[in-house]
Amino acid sequence: MAKKTAESEESRLKKKVAAKLQGHAEPEGDAALRALRKRLKREQRKRRALALRKKHAAGNKPAETSAPATAG
Repeated sequence: MAKKTAESEESRLKKKVAAKLQGHAEPEGDAALRALRKRLKREQRKRRALALRKKHAAGNKPAETSAPATAG
């Protein structure tokens, strides 16, 4: 099993991309930077897909469950 880290993969990739962009003359031609961006986009897609799956799994809750009614 992999070790759990406090920092997510997405935030680490964001930092790496930002570091590579610092003082870069031509970022479009850098293959390593392109690969980092692709990995970052893949992580973002995973996170968004998971959030959407959880939202759909929760379904539509009726209004009464969000505000409990008092029993008389």
